[in-house]
Amino acid sequence: MKRTGILNSALSGALARLGHTDELLVCDSGMPLPPGVEVVDLAFLPGIPAFADVLDGILAELVVEGATAAREVRTANAGCDALLSTRLPDLTYVPHEELKRLARASRLVVRTGEARPYANVLLRCGVAF
Repeated sequence: MKRTGILNSALSGALARLGHTDELLVCDSGMPLPPGVEVVDLAFLPGIPAFADVLDGILAELVVEGATAAREVRTANAGCDALLSTRLPDLTYVPHEELKRLARASRLVVRTGEARPYANVLLRCGVAF
């Protein structure tokens, strides 16, 4: 039994399979899921688990070299924008429709129970050495 870190076996295994430059989308419960992409669906109830908790757990285990969010988050969900800006200082913004298009090329989608708009971020994996 793992002592620390992500306990969900599907998520832990999926993260371990990612390599340098692979991308994963961490998203709210309303984000359309791109077809053909592995999905770890953590959504349980609206708001559970929260986007922030899932993002923090992933960032604690993953090397991230870039991140992209929908520019709409800046006005529609200022709390999430502040969270993303704090956790991912090199965050770039694209229109939401572009984020959905970019997500189709991701290797993994992690769906949270978040029920506030535009709580989505596309993370590009870095390398630890």
